[in-house]
Amino acid sequence: MHEKVIGRRYLRELFGAIGVYWLLLTLSIVFGKDLPNGPARTLILAIPVIGVALAVWAIVRQMRRVDEFVRLLTLQNIALAAAITASLTFSYGFLELAGFPRVSMFVVWPVMAVSWLLIGLVRKITKR
Repeated sequence: MHEKVIGRRYLRELFGAIGVYWLLLTLSIVFGKDLPNGPARTLILAIPVIGVALAVWAIVRQMRRVDEFVRLLTLQNIALAAAITASLTFSYGFLELAGFPRVSMFVVWPVMAVSWLLIGLVRKITKR
């Protein structure tokens, strides 16, 4: 029962942070795109980072709430996702040297998130 309660709390916190991120992202694009280059534009375009910080805060809080076994499994999943992300982004760097299009740094986090999700799903399906 305790796991379900903290799981729901985590999802509320995380999706709340994601909602704040999307709202701030939308506002920053709408209001920042036409501003001239300068500190005001930079600040407005960077404001979605507040939502990212809230998501990190939610993840840290969840890691403190779960027991040691869940924490270990989560950290193993993150480590594997980081290794997959590093190998994919590093390998693509060589493809860019071969003429492939340059890819934005915005791609790195989605690659890691998808890796993390797939690792979790595989572990759940195989019960490992």
